[in-house]
Amino acid sequence: MSVQVENLEKNMAKLTIEVSAEELEKAIQAAYMKEKSRISVPGFRKGKVPRVMIEKMYGPEIFFEDAANMLITQEYPKAVEESGLDVASRPEIDVTQIEKGQPFIFTAEVAVRPEVTLGEYKGVAVTRIDASVTEEELNQEIERERKSNARTITVEDRAVEDGDTAVIDFEGFMDGVAFEGGKGENHSLVIGSHSFIEGFEEQLIGKNAGDELDVNVTFPEEYHAQELAGKPAVFKVKINEIKTEELPDLDDEFAQDVSEFDTLAEYKESVEKKLMERKEAEGKRAQENEAIDKIVEASQMEIPDVMIESQVQSMLEDFANRISQQGLSMEQYMQFSGATTEQMQEQMRPEALKRIQSTLVLEEIAKKEDIQVSEEDIDNELDRMAGMYGMQADQLKEYMGDSEKESMKMEISIQKAVELIMECATEIDADPE
Repeated sequence: MSVQVENLEKNMAKLTIEVSAEELEKAIQAAYMKEKSRISVPGFRKGKVPRVMIEKMYGPEIFFEDAANMLITQEYPKAVEESGLDVASRPEIDVTQIEKGQPFIFTAEVAVRPEVTLGEYKGVAVTRIDASVTEEELNQEIERERKSNARTITVEDRAVEDGDTAVIDFEGFMDGVAFEGGKGENHSLVIGSHSFIEGFEEQLIGKNAGDELDVNVTFPEEYHAQELAGKPAVFKVKINEIKTEELPDLDDEFAQDVSEFDTLAEYKESVEKKLMERKEAEGKRAQENEAIDKIVEASQMEIPDVMIESQVQSMLEDFANRISQQGLSMEQYMQFSGATTEQMQEQMRPEALKRIQSTLVLEEIAKKEDIQVSEEDIDNELDRMAGMYGMQADQLKEYMGDSEKESMKMEISIQKAVELIMECATEIDADPE
């Protein structure tokens, strides 16, 4: 294998990778051995058809795709290592030559880790933390606890009100024809949550259990399904049940139910203390973000677009995983919210860029300060992770490959860089409003 590197604009590089004709022949033979049992030729039993016969009937290209995939998977990592590039994105692969008896040639266009010119990172000014707890904040926290301990009851003596949960069957129609994805049964809809198309929930207010009604809505102009975007629709809805929450009384009995304390006064004191600790932790994170943002602003780097797109895709996948745990698919989320994939990606781009810049700056600080990660640091992190997953640290360590260990070391070094920044930071009072 040979590799040539062409440096492109904006921290992109193009690798041209050439694999010998002999290696290509081996890959084609491997592809034949893998696929021959699936290919039928009259006069031969499956799995017994000679390769030359298959290539004669279907053309020599029949095994090219599998052979190319084998060689790319095998040779690309070697080419990256040989090139010495610090690759920061998935490759964009293009096969430029594949022909029997000739070398196999493909290109890989990649983003290269941008060089970072650091601004001043010691003595950064950050806003002083105010961890005091107001009476309003304390009351809001206790009210949240009351709501989490609320009893759901079925309402039978009144109509739907804002804040209720209406259990409904629905089916959407456009010009009298039902459209795909617009039907549901026994769906619990919180009135006022704005989880359905704008104007849907309000039309249920004042209706009673057992009522059947037509709900008229207009899909947003930017709706993800083009055949529905901007068009009026009618949902035939049946209200099966109305549910509401019954809050517990705020007294000593409530305190005993939700905590280890005997009196409401003791419980409130405990909640206030926890709120203060939370605000201190949030304030610390806010200070870290403020410091990193200022360092990023004072530093210089050129981020390839492909790095941003890759980060956006990762964020989108994380979002999809989170909502799937709530029982929603991305298709359902986009249908109910009216958002499109393109809109979500565009909204995520600024945060994606910020994450990349922050990581690059912190990695550069760790490198400049020669921050080392000890075995004790790794063991401490393993203990922390093992506690989260309910595993033994040694067991977790066995499951980790070299890449996971290197990733952990990098994360620890980044955190040490943050600690160094904050040790040198200067606190200032917030600007008066």
